[in-house]
Amino acid sequence: MAGHSHSANIAVRKGKQDAVRARLFSKLSRYIIIAARNGGGDPDTNLRLRYAIDKARSVSMPRDNIERAVKRGTGELAGEILDEISYEGYGPGGVAILVEATTDNRHRTGGDVRTAFEKGGGNIGTPGCVGYLFERKGLFVISAKKFPDEDAVMMAAMDAEADDFNRVDTVYEVTCDFGKFPNVQEKLIHAGIVADEADVRMLAKTHVDIDVETGKRILKLIEVLDSNEDVQSVYTNANITAEMIND
Repeated sequence: MAGHSHSANIAVRKGKQDAVRARLFSKLSRYIIIAARNGGGDPDTNLRLRYAIDKARSVSMPRDNIERAVKRGTGELAGEILDEISYEGYGPGGVAILVEATTDNRHRTGGDVRTAFEKGGGNIGTPGCVGYLFERKGLFVISAKKFPDEDAVMMAAMDAEADDFNRVDTVYEVTCDFGKFPNVQEKLIHAGIVADEADVRMLAKTHVDIDVETGKRILKLIEVLDSNEDVQSVYTNANITAEMIND
């Protein structure tokens, strides 16, 4: 991880998402519906559903919303038929962009995503063109100010069966196999370590350094893509820096 920060790359949209709670809740509902449809409505046996519910609770999504989404996923309640689809392409500077969406209309969503890429200085690619550059991982971002004993945090992460540990500026970044995410999270909490960010993400295997102006253009494209209600997540292998975010 030296030379880049996963936490910077995933944090660029958080404030905007939290400010638009209705859209965020809609996206989380869709995530829960898909998880329940594919693995059943019991979070004790469906780890993806358990993670989705935990994520919804972390942003104070009402219990009724969560329960309705689960029932729609299991077929107990009628609702829209959703498909999962990924779009791959290139952003400004030729960096990789991976978009994950859930939609009830592939034609509409595909057209919207294509338009966003074209207006944002990028282009849609063929399936598989950039997907191989990413891997699905659990990621925990832990404040070094809250937990100043780096060795203790590292040992707790290793005891929790994390794959990797690194310090980046004022945070520790812990990654794990995505299937182990709930167990690693539980073990860290049991050790008294609560992450500021805990998520399952498609993390870039390697990162591409870009200049500040290109970075701003990439962030603008990500913002436009993420504003689409059908889009669940947007990932890039661009090395996003604080200067690009804060300027």
